[in-house]
Amino acid sequence: MARPLALVTGASAGIGAAFARALAARGHDLAITARRTERLDALAGELRHRHGVEVMTLAADLADRDAPAQLVQAVQGRGVDVLINNAGYGLPGGFGHNDWVDQASVLQVMLTAPTELAHRLLPGMLDRRHGRIVNVASVAGMTPGGVGLYGPVKRYLIGFSQSLHMECAGTGVHVSALCPGLTWSEFHDVNGMREPLNRATPPWLWMGAEAVVEAGLAAVEKNRPVCVPGLANKVIAGLAGALPDRWIMRLTASQGWRFGEP
Repeated sequence: MARPLALVTGASAGIGAAFARALAARGHDLAITARRTERLDALAGELRHRHGVEVMTLAADLADRDAPAQLVQAVQGRGVDVLINNAGYGLPGGFGHNDWVDQASVLQVMLTAPTELAHRLLPGMLDRRHGRIVNVASVAGMTPGGVGLYGPVKRYLIGFSQSLHMECAGTGVHVSALCPGLTWSEFHDVNGMREPLNRATPPWLWMGAEAVVEAGLAAVEKNRPVCVPGLANKVIAGLAGALPDRWIMRLTASQGWRFGEP
């Protein structure tokens, strides 16, 4: 019997790499994609050796509008059973301090590409009456305010996941939005937020990528539309839902950093 195939975007490090490792340990073949070919090759070698699974490495930049179609073409002939839409990043500074070309890339990578991948792969899942889609959002998507496009895009991913979850009810296809908070990864090194966040946040607010991924996989198996891993993040999400938006916006603005980004 053929092993199920999982496609993981942003798989070269952090949450994406943790998803690849967790799925390989569960017996999934993998198609892993990111921009850094050497990182993908190293991860693929590790997973083949440790778990005996097949791993396709697909170097791609999801800022390229043709990338989602090319990824689906690359796995044609194998039904994708699990889609992990994880690729993402944040721009330093506010919306008005970055060029439009950079803002457009954020929208392409974090909004358009995951939506297109889900749209292209969903019909096959529905035909097989089995599939799993995890859209990696953020606790930042549950709070108003923040800086730039990151929070609004994550709010879209949560809403999109909820809508698709309802549409797929009873089909055997499960859809979840995974909403981590602060997660140990390279994310904050890339956008230059590591030092200010380390100064501003206590260690207990942070989670490891492996724990986040285990919570996300458990949630999608149980077909929960939204997963917030960790007690601290659940409290943040609960307060965000209970307190007036103007209070949350005031609190977020006073901190000077983007609360909840993974």
